[in-house]
Amino acid sequence: MLSGIQLFPEEASTFAPKVDALYFFLVAVSAFFVVLIAGMLLFFAIKYRRRSPNEVGAPIHGGLLLETVWTVIPLLIAMVMFVWAADLYFQAYKPPKGPAINVYVLAKQWMWKFQHMDGQREINELHIPVDQRIKLIMTSQDVIHSFFVPDFRVKMDVLPGRYRTLWFEATRVGTYHLFCSQYCGTGHSRMTGEVIVMTPEAYAAWKAGGVSGDTMATAGEKLFTNLACVTCHNAQSGARGPILTGLFNQKVALTGGHPVVADDAYLRQSIMNPGSQVVAGYQPIMPTYQGLVNEEQLLDLIEYIKTLKAMPAVPTVTTSEPDGRAVPKSSARSLPVAPSAQR
Repeated sequence: MLSGIQLFPEEASTFAPKVDALYFFLVAVSAFFVVLIAGMLLFFAIKYRRRSPNEVGAPIHGGLLLETVWTVIPLLIAMVMFVWAADLYFQAYKPPKGPAINVYVLAKQWMWKFQHMDGQREINELHIPVDQRIKLIMTSQDVIHSFFVPDFRVKMDVLPGRYRTLWFEATRVGTYHLFCSQYCGTGHSRMTGEVIVMTPEAYAAWKAGGVSGDTMATAGEKLFTNLACVTCHNAQSGARGPILTGLFNQKVALTGGHPVVADDAYLRQSIMNPGSQVVAGYQPIMPTYQGLVNEEQLLDLIEYIKTLKAMPAVPTVTTSEPDGRAVPKSSARSLPVAPSAQR
């Protein structure tokens, strides 16, 4: 009769068994001390009960050995819990190096919007392959939400105006529930979805039939042109804006000498509030695009900037004049190459 009752969510990711192991350890330690303390209370209440009205217990002035034991042992157990939990925390919230499938997630009242790198867009459904790392880059359009998949044992708050990353690797094919675990308004209970884990063959077939538009980088390139960003951000001498070629994940020196890393958060801040982070050597003349681009367009722009590569410099070719002088024939500077140009 109880065979169909599932007490715990399915372990469907590489991280789930690790979380469950820590959970059961905490439960076991707690249960052990509950039984121990309750048993000792009962034992001492019976053994040292008052047997006559005139019976008085002998005074105890403490014991160094006993106090040391009940201080050191709980301390060691607590440190084991702390180190174990801290290790799991860093594993969960620091994506490992190596290949991963990047998916952008936009949370809004009351839906989950997923955007794949090569153009597929989904609402309240996320298709992924089994046994491959998935890296989610998440932001919110309005209020605080929280991405929670119980079967994967992963949860991350999604904040407006910031990018947060979450990773997991599904180990079982199937459909798993997605919840928002942070109250986000009257429609909070409806903000659910599904993560659909597929075999590599099924995922490839789904991708082949699901493209309905430009890739994120291509859409970002078009927006970059439409907004006339190239008029300032180019490789020409005296350009009014910094060169974006090869910028992503590089250190940038700001006015005042403070360096920052040009990650997703930096690029977003530079577009929405450019006056807050002015690159050294440039004037704060860039206008804000707050209200001019939405969160989805902002993700496209950032993805396009990530793809900008440097064109290999063309070596200088010299020709010999009759008098023996070497005259340069042609040369080229390093210029940004857009994804469309690379193709």
